[in-house]
Amino acid sequence: MSVSSASPAAVGPVTGPDVLRRMLSARRGQMVVATLLLCSHQFGEVLVPVVIGRVIDEAVAGAGTGALGGLVSWIAGLAVVFAVLSFSYQFGARKIEAVAEWSAHDLRLQLTERVLHARGGAEEGRLPGALTSIATSDAQRAGAVAMAVGVASAQITAMVVAAVALLWVSLPLGLVVLVGAPLMLWLTHLLGRPLESRSEAEQEEAAAASGVAADLVAGLRVLKGIGAEQVAVERYRTPSRRALAATVRAARARGAYEGAILLMTGVFLALVAAVGGKLALDGVISIGELTAAIGLAQFLLGPLQVFAWVGTELAAGRASAGRVAEVLSSPELVGGDGRVGTASAALSLEGVASGCLRHIDLRVEPGELVGVVPRDPADALELLRIIGRETDPHVGHARLGDDRLSDLHPDQVRGQILVAAHDAELFGGPLLENLGGSGELTAEVLAASAADEVIGSLPEGAATVLTERGGNLSGGQRQRVALARALNLDAPILVLHDPTTAVDSVTEARIAAGIRRLRHPAGEGGGVRTTVLVTTSPALLAVTDRVVLLVEGRCAAQGRHADLVRDDEIYRTTVLS
Repeated sequence: MSVSSASPAAVGPVTGPDVLRRMLSARRGQMVVATLLLCSHQFGEVLVPVVIGRVIDEAVAGAGTGALGGLVSWIAGLAVVFAVLSFSYQFGARKIEAVAEWSAHDLRLQLTERVLHARGGAEEGRLPGALTSIATSDAQRAGAVAMAVGVASAQITAMVVAAVALLWVSLPLGLVVLVGAPLMLWLTHLLGRPLESRSEAEQEEAAAASGVAADLVAGLRVLKGIGAEQVAVERYRTPSRRALAATVRAARARGAYEGAILLMTGVFLALVAAVGGKLALDGVISIGELTAAIGLAQFLLGPLQVFAWVGTELAAGRASAGRVAEVLSSPELVGGDGRVGTASAALSLEGVASGCLRHIDLRVEPGELVGVVPRDPADALELLRIIGRETDPHVGHARLGDDRLSDLHPDQVRGQILVAAHDAELFGGPLLENLGGSGELTAEVLAASAADEVIGSLPEGAATVLTERGGNLSGGQRQRVALARALNLDAPILVLHDPTTAVDSVTEARIAAGIRRLRHPAGEGGGVRTTVLVTTSPALLAVTDRVVLLVEGRCAAQGRHADLVRDDEIYRTTVLS
């Protein structure tokens, strides 16, 4: 497997043609072998009518003399030609198909690496379904360009060899082909341009519809719960109809294109046949040469029709490559020189302003358990993006110890800081594999997260196999398993966002005590584990060392939970309402 060794996020802006050039260059050797085999097949196809013409001439010439040696030799030669062209097609077609599939696979790997790159950016402005469409449908269409190029090379070889054969049979016939074939190729290219633009529009609308569909399917349980199925249908109907309209426009363009190519090839072949027939009637060429000329003229119909397919594939492939290039060229969300800093369990924000955050000054000391209460949920989301280094603040700095997060490589930041999102996904497979470990620590984690109750309630216990996204668990069960996974990683700094919204109050109190006991056990002083709970849950906030209240993007108050409930009306309303 040959893929670019450069990180997809570091290669700089690329265009659709760049993507195709790199794709073909990565498998240059395999491409050359496949193309040569296909060219060999087409060369053999051209020789068939020429050899048949010689067989006819030998049969006519030897009919009165009884000489069969030449006839037998040409028949044997015809058998060899058929054997070679059959072998070449069998292995050439396999090889070029493999090149196309592996090329598409290479593009999928590059897209996956770009989407998962630590500095982010590829997902901005794109729904997950749209990215999936690009990594599947568009990558496949772009990979098919390899097959189109190989087939086109073989067809050009066929036309050149056929032209040479026709020149050998008759100079006028050869000249007709040599002048007409390039003109046909040029017209094919011009006619393919409208199809390319419509194919691009078709793929854009299809990706948008796919993105909306994936978004709705992911939230199907919630939609059913609130009775919003009809609203979801209406939301999908608009992009679906746009995709349908774009597909119909592209299909019409494709039909017009193929029809125009068929008409041009018919006119071209009629001209070749007319010239050949006139030469035969004038006695300029023999019966065998006329047969060869007619056979070559009929053969040329194949390559010229294949060019219609090649044009369609190239148009779709170029459009898809452009969409792949847009993802690969997505600007990074976070920069920095990527230097390695000093490991620390201290987290601080200094005058941070970003998005809805106006001015945040916050320091969490090593070993602290701090609660952050956002009056506006949007404040929490932006805060988590900054702490998790999904974005850098527009103003101010976030620090890990004495190092600014913007100076560190995102992987190091995420190795020290784990941000456990509220909507963390589970993966299909054994339940314990979702926890990322086993043994004594896992047993403690299961108790702290109340995931032991989940395991105890399942018929197969710890051996339960989860379906996609943990669909065979309830919302509260999924949340506890996700919390267990976050706790089991034992990160120096753990940031939990609303980890108990789907559990009952008794279980929530148990989880709050478990987080305190696991992350900040009594009698160990400051310790090295730092925990931040971004939540409005009174049960969780009650076990924190202190709480910070965010109002309109600013730190409005801080203190112990009980004191803030007593003294601050905004805080009391936020956490107790």
